[in-house]
Amino acid sequence: MMLVNSPDPVIDANLAIALDALLAEHSVTRAAARLHTSPAAMSRTLARLRRILQDPLLVRAGQTMVPTPRAQALREEAAAVVRSLGALLGPGTSVDLAGLRSTFTLQAADLVGAALAPGLLQLARNEAPGVAFRIRAEEWEAGPALRDGRIDLEVGSIDHVDPETRVEELVGLRMVAAVRPGHPLAEGPLTPDRLAAAEHVAVSRRGRFTGPLDTALAEHDLHRRVSVVLPSHLAAMTLAARSDVVCLVPAALPGAAPSPLSHDADALGLQLLDIPLALPPLTIGMAWHPRHTADGAHRWLRSAVRRTLCAPTGMPEPVGAAPNDREQDDSPAERPQTRSAT
Repeated sequence: MMLVNSPDPVIDANLAIALDALLAEHSVTRAAARLHTSPAAMSRTLARLRRILQDPLLVRAGQTMVPTPRAQALREEAAAVVRSLGALLGPGTSVDLAGLRSTFTLQAADLVGAALAPGLLQLARNEAPGVAFRIRAEEWEAGPALRDGRIDLEVGSIDHVDPETRVEELVGLRMVAAVRPGHPLAEGPLTPDRLAAAEHVAVSRRGRFTGPLDTALAEHDLHRRVSVVLPSHLAAMTLAARSDVVCLVPAALPGAAPSPLSHDADALGLQLLDIPLALPPLTIGMAWHPRHTADGAHRWLRSAVRRTLCAPTGMPEPVGAAPNDREQDDSPAERPQTRSAT
């Protein structure tokens, strides 16, 4: 309420809350209990409201207090103001998923996008039918794109270190060799020498021929022959399924449930071979700008990505059912991971 007699008028929201309680309870004692304050403090607040509104508001009628006509006229308006204050100053994490109409833009490598899309679509159909997804290739520098809102979420191997970016690690993976059925490498133990002697396809958006596998081979005085570099993991896997080239694909760690990121390799009939070399681990995570941390719609998006990539079958469970449906928004941001093994 505005104190009109003050030389510097202000609005005291607590007076509106107290007025609502007094008009609802018709009792100073009960209003004080409702607001967890003392009857004496509530009595002083009533006296202040009477001075501001220039109306007694509640008057004695025997053993009770009854509202004045002005108080009765203010009853619904005071309740509406308090409801509006609650909505305005509340945490704002809830969201009506059934009524949500939004398009989320994610940036991810093609293999990650292919692993995400089926699960995200299923969750949207079941929980948020008005939601659509735009999955972009890794064409923008993620930090600035997250900051200026061109993308809502980056999913993949996070390698930027913008101090304000929030990062959550989702799943740890390893790189394995993928070959067509009947490939010579699939016969007998795979050794570093046999791996180096094979023909390889590399995946690099920047056209690089070398990567961590070459570093590991060099420690054994070995070098592989990369005959082609492709910008897409899916294209590399397709080529491996149709020829004798070897490509690297991410797979679950030993003993872990199969990863959705290897489903396309399985669909192409590729045989996955353990690499007998020490390669750096691959961590898949998601990154977002902190302005979205408490937003209910964005929290659902992060939960959907988490449930999709952490689901053993690749088909996520509903909200509240998945064991990995956790929120780590208040933890410190994790920092960079290895971008790619090729």
